[in-house]
Amino acid sequence: ARNRELLLSELPKAGLDKIAPVDGAFYLYADVGNFTNDAVVFCHNMLEQIGVAATPGNDFDQINGASFVRFSFAGSTDDMVEACRRIKIWLSEKP
Repeated sequence: ARNRELLLSELPKAGLDKIAPVDGAFYLYADVGNFTNDAVVFCHNMLEQIGVAATPGNDFDQINGASFVRFSFAGSTDDMVEACRRIKIWLSEKP
């Protein structure tokens, strides 16, 4: 629950403020359309550039998923804090 609340609080500060309702799962489904129209490339670049892994929405929705990313909050709270910090910096540097 703590990690869920952390991501719900911190991801909007990074510009990821369109998040689907979280109904008991261990992940958030966030709209990254303000940054990309290719979630696969977005997730690849995020992993390569800042070491944060997420799953592209294409894996869950082949029609509209290219603008969404699934972020798991099943890790440790320290990992969630660090991931949010890295994401905020990374997205703030995007044009």
